[in-house]
Amino acid sequence: MDASGATAETLDLEPEEVRSFLFQNPDFLHQDTELLGELGLRRVTVGNVIEFGPVALARVHEAHRLESRARQTLEATAQANFAAQAQTHGAVVDLLDARNHADLAHRVDELAQARFGLAAGVIGLEGPDRTPAGWRTLAEGGLDLVIGHDRITRMGFQPTALGLFGQRAPQIASMAMVRLAIWQPARVGILAFGSTDPEGFTPDMGSELVAFLARVVERTAERWPVMP
Repeated sequence: MDASGATAETLDLEPEEVRSFLFQNPDFLHQDTELLGELGLRRVTVGNVIEFGPVALARVHEAHRLESRARQTLEATAQANFAAQAQTHGAVVDLLDARNHADLAHRVDELAQARFGLAAGVIGLEGPDRTPAGWRTLAEGGLDLVIGHDRITRMGFQPTALGLFGQRAPQIASMAMVRLAIWQPARVGILAFGSTDPEGFTPDMGSELVAFLARVVERTAERWPVMP
């Protein structure tokens, strides 16, 4: 309600209605200097010509800048994803060439450092039964303490997982971990990668590629039995 007591009526106009009105009333816009100012436009003194003023130009420039930044972000993300996938495919070939369990563990650590620039990559196995050479041994129930109860993957920093990385544990600031299930009957284990960068692995980061590598490790490890 305005000062005179009249109730203001709100009009919901569609963009096409506004456009049609301006086409049918060409003098409306250029005669309203206050409206032109609000829109960042100005009327040229010669003829009924409206020219973009500094405000309008600034808006156009800002919109173009934001669009360019968004496009650059999308391109950078696409390139990073492509590079990660290419490295992952190369890592799969390396893992499939493993000759035994010890060689598989060595290759996981090597590809973590050489292909992905990480501090370490390890394979762990839970239980009292024999653990392959080069693999980490977890006590029964230890996997849940490391990765979390009923969790398949975990990204970020987990203090209880530092023991997986042995002497390199003090360097580890973030981890990517995936639960493993190997052989029949299944023994549970873990594939873990460690980074010196606290932002190397974060909870909001996708784990699809790491999980894919874990499935490759499972299938490769099942080529050879573990003697009890």
